Amino acid sequence: MQRFVQLALDFLTGPDPLPVPRRAPEPPAPTPSAEPALPLHAVFQPATWHHPRANRSVRLGACEVAYEFRRGKRRTIGLSVSPEGLVVSAPRWTPLGEVDALLVQKADWVLEKLQRARERAGEMARARVVWADGVEFDLLGESVRLVLDPTRGLGPRSVGFDPATDGQLATLRLGLPAHASESQIRDAAQAWLMKRATAVFTERLHLFAPPLGVQWSRLRLSSAGTRWGSASADGTIRLNWRLVFLSMDMVDYVVVHELSHLRHMDHSPQFWDVVASVMPDHQQRRHALKHAALPLDD
Repeated sequence: MQRFVQLALDFLTGPDPLPVPRRAPEPPAPTPSAEPALPLHAVFQPATWHHPRANRSVRLGACEVAYEFRRGKRRTIGLSVSPEGLVVSAPRWTPLGEVDALLVQKADWVLEKLQRARERAGEMARARVVWADGVEFDLLGESVRLVLDPTRGLGPRSVGFDPATDGQLATLRLGLPAHASESQIRDAAQAWLMKRATAVFTERLHLFAPPLGVQWSRLRLSSAGTRWGSASADGTIRLNWRLVFLSMDMVDYVVVHELSHLRHMDHSPQFWDVVASVMPDHQQRRHALKHAALPLDD
């Protein structure tokens, strides 16, 4: 029986996190060197890629790739890449020689994905700051400033949101003392943001369901670190609450994508036809979503 190979790259990388708002300054440009030019493989890939749980390694061109190897109940060899490195999953009966041969055959793909994952991790690291009084973050395409306001006290009125006015950013006010810790500020902000996400997502689901000809039954918020949303045959829609840190165009794309799965539980041409029926520019939105540098906390 012919064996098929499944190549998969995680949609999101890294651990399950909390976005952080402001971007750190870009590192200074490297000073030009008079040394001889390096070969391309030395410029674009390190000499070694090492997964923290590596138990096997393979030589791919000029690079040594140490990867995590797993066996399980599956029918194909799967390759996945994250900022940690390469993970290879194989059926229990697959010879190791066949695994190594596949990696050599797919060397360009593996090295490209490893490099891309490293670059994305760098983008997210540069975007990180500490949650603190005065920090700014993006909320549905709008810049918001967080302000600690101990006069608000505790209870339902402990959080307030002031929309943007002429020359002034929108403000999220938290009823916390000036000496509140980063974790206290983060938790209070996240609680409010998840309520905001529920309200916005519900509104968008009601907006797009009728033209798509579907009915959804309930909304659940997700904190998954690897996907923006999912849909179940019973009409349950799960959306990652961190979408509120992105623009409404991206939120609407994910909403339409998941609602369209209530018509087709796959990514067939028929599925994409359903998406395009209400969102002709879905490819551009999908591209923007894939390249959104959404920072993730450890």
